[in-house]
Amino acid sequence: MLELGVKTTLAYLAGSLMGGLVLGYLRGVDIRTLGSGNAGGTNALRTQGKWFALGVIVIDVLKAVVPVLVLPRLVLPFVGIDDAVDRELLTYVVALAAVVGHVYPVFFDFRGGKGAATAVGALCVIKPVLVLPMLIVWLLVIAVTGFVGLATMVAAFGAVVFVGLTGLPAEHGLFLFCCAVAALIVYTHRANIQRMLAGEENRQGFGLRRRGS
Repeated sequence: MLELGVKTTLAYLAGSLMGGLVLGYLRGVDIRTLGSGNAGGTNALRTQGKWFALGVIVIDVLKAVVPVLVLPRLVLPFVGIDDAVDRELLTYVVALAAVVGHVYPVFFDFRGGKGAATAVGALCVIKPVLVLPMLIVWLLVIAVTGFVGLATMVAAFGAVVFVGLTGLPAEHGLFLFCCAVAALIVYTHRANIQRMLAGEENRQGFGLRRRGS
């Protein structure tokens, strides 16, 4: 169990390296004091521009890709490989820890992003075939509604439905991981949900609903 604990902690610490806050520090801004106050890619785009946002997204994706790709099979000094720890379980735990680190980063007062980019980074390693359908759903919802937060939540639940229909019972670990990520993403978007219900949520681009309004 030592291996599980150490590698989960390392993945959480990697997830805590916030792209928006690291790049913002280099630029001399804290994007949590601007726009929506979130440290993720959407607020970075709205407040700092597309190239800054691209850098944020790349960092936030890679900080899940690297731990998920490396940690489950890495032999750490004084830790080694515990044969009692299932490698698949360890992969999902490491992936979820990276996402939680992004949402609650220890290095930045536990005020992070909403988890989407880091979750996508984990899925790029665990189940790459899921990423394209999620992206398509995300783009379609934005095109129709203009709401990035809604698109992110729908895409997350789309992954749950996709795995549930095509992967169960064999991929029960992946299904539980997707369920946990979807629940966390809805929780981190709770303010967006309140603003949408109140008609106060910002729209990105020109969704069909916006054209018809």
